[in-house]
Amino acid sequence: MSEQQVDVWAAGDGYERYMGRWSRLVAARFVSWLGCEAGLRWLDVGCGSGALTQAVADRCHPRTLLGLEPSPGFVATARASVSAPARFARADAQSLPVPDAVFDVAVSGLVLNFLPDSGSAVAEAARAVRPGGLVAAYVWDYAGGMELLRRFWDAAVAVDPSAGTLDEGGRFPLCGPEPLRELWSGAGLVETAVAPIEVPTRFAGFADLWEPFLAGQGPAPGYVAALSPDVRARLRETLREAVPTGPDGTIELEARAWAVRGRRPAAGPETAGPDLHLRTGPEPSPA
Repeated sequence: MSEQQVDVWAAGDGYERYMGRWSRLVAARFVSWLGCEAGLRWLDVGCGSGALTQAVADRCHPRTLLGLEPSPGFVATARASVSAPARFARADAQSLPVPDAVFDVAVSGLVLNFLPDSGSAVAEAARAVRPGGLVAAYVWDYAGGMELLRRFWDAAVAVDPSAGTLDEGGRFPLCGPEPLRELWSGAGLVETAVAPIEVPTRFAGFADLWEPFLAGQGPAPGYVAALSPDVRARLRETLREAVPTGPDGTIELEARAWAVRGRRPAAGPETAGPDLHLRTGPEPSPA
């Protein structure tokens, strides 16, 4: 089984129950950590189902807010769930269809590890913000701090040792503070800061934890979807035995993300910046 087979991003609703609900908790704390004033121009790169975009809309009172995402299914979910002034278009994070220096803030949530060239994506985000503008992101601490996935992959390897090659903790180097600092510095960003964001991941019962893995959206659910029924059943029971279950059946785990921010170096007096026009022309119709 290859990484390409399990990294599935097609249905925003399935992803929302699997990971979006936890990303929303992180997104709220992330935008508070950024501490941006109201009335700014925001870009959300790889916006997915819109968790971070919604947090910006709710908490930051942006002047403009654009979410870019390559998956048509995710764009459709974001359009249906995120309030004004957000708008969305399909685009590649490594080739943003926006002019130079048009945004005040460029952000992304849980995206960097899934890009072929994360360095070019951060450089593109830096290009899109004005001098002095902010570029920021967060990623899960796959190596140990995202307890749901750590317990899942440990159970998967116990059942199927070959699953170790798909474990996000080993696959993705950008899940700790120093690699993120280096990535931001490599894009020419300054005043870089990194901080952990920890949130609870509480499940009403094992079904609430397990069933989102059956939606096939993301590496772990993509892996589950490719298993034979008997191996899937063994994985389910191995994971059930591994998670801490309270007397009432609830399961309480913790999730840690690492957040990073930095600024494009200032270059003389700041200006209001050009009006935003996507290079790709009119925004695509809903998927």
